[in-house]
Amino acid sequence: MVTAFLLALVTGSLAYCALVMIAARAYLRQRPANLSAAPPISVLSPLEGIEDGLERNLRSFFEQRYPAFELLFAVRRADDPALDVVRRLMAEFPGVPARILITGEPPYPNAKVFSLQRMHAVAAHEVLVMKDSDVRAGPDMIQTIAAEFQDAAVGLVTCPYQAIAARGFWWKLDALGMNTQFLGGVLVARMLEGMRFALGPAIAIRKRVLADIGGLDSLTDYLAEDFVMGQAASGRGHGVILSSYVIEHHIGGGDFSSNMRHRLRWVRSTRRSRPKGYVGELFTNPVPLASALLVWNPSFWPVALGTLLVRYVTAWVTVRRVLRRRVTFQDWLAIPFQDLLSFLFWLAGFFGKTVLWRGRQYQLGRDGRIALH
Repeated sequence: MVTAFLLALVTGSLAYCALVMIAARAYLRQRPANLSAAPPISVLSPLEGIEDGLERNLRSFFEQRYPAFELLFAVRRADDPALDVVRRLMAEFPGVPARILITGEPPYPNAKVFSLQRMHAVAAHEVLVMKDSDVRAGPDMIQTIAAEFQDAAVGLVTCPYQAIAARGFWWKLDALGMNTQFLGGVLVARMLEGMRFALGPAIAIRKRVLADIGGLDSLTDYLAEDFVMGQAASGRGHGVILSSYVIEHHIGGGDFSSNMRHRLRWVRSTRRSRPKGYVGELFTNPVPLASALLVWNPSFWPVALGTLLVRYVTAWVTVRRVLRRRVTFQDWLAIPFQDLLSFLFWLAGFFGKTVLWRGRQYQLGRDGRIALH
């Protein structure tokens, strides 16, 4: 009975891997539209402190090859060290319209949304690109997004991303999971039900669409405001698409404890944002499921080996074909360990109601809202 149950789970997981490969092919058939007009765009960047690669991340937006855009930056305090970086870049690129806002402390839990609100209030243009400070892009990102907005039915564009961790073994494992596992889930969701969510690092939205979903005021108490924004836009009938443009998402570095807090925040937030989908994530873990089958019944070693090979093929498809990056030998060695770690954190996501975010502890509600703990 146990063997049959585990075998069924492994079979379901293999079917999921097949869906990832089909979904990746469907995504790759998408072609960016040709830019026939150049609507002006406002780029909104909340900042807090200095992080690895901040200057290179911000520079990539000063270097955009697009005729009409402005850059807005928001910090809480006038002594934030990130301002020195912004001011250097503003002096280096005097032809790029750029502005700094000092917001003060947020009056509600989500400080990022507060910064976006303040920038939205002064943004000059209809299309807003809201991106995190750890995002890095090539010079054609804004042009690609502008082309995708030429379809009047499109209200929100969200960018897939390659996660990059410059340092820290545990963070590099985390990035590997995002690139070979999380991205696959995004592609499958896109294929099966369309984009009913958005990804946090970079989101572009029309102002009128943002107003229609209740504005940023409706997101002030959510931890996963990106997911809620995409869900609300889709629910109101606006087109939400996964951009053809892949950005770089330079995630943090550090020891295991810092990565553990990040992973726990991720899984606990995800479980509350989409509880049914979170249960279904069991099937995104083929290697742990096959390992359990192997431990329970060693005679199924060919199934376990075949599952590992399928997992490798799926990882190659997402990294090499979609992200257009090389899969290194170290990646091949680390994938089984990362998958096991990811599975353990998935289990941990069913427990606990608090998260630590930017030095503050928050209580998570059932609907994903947060309150200071």
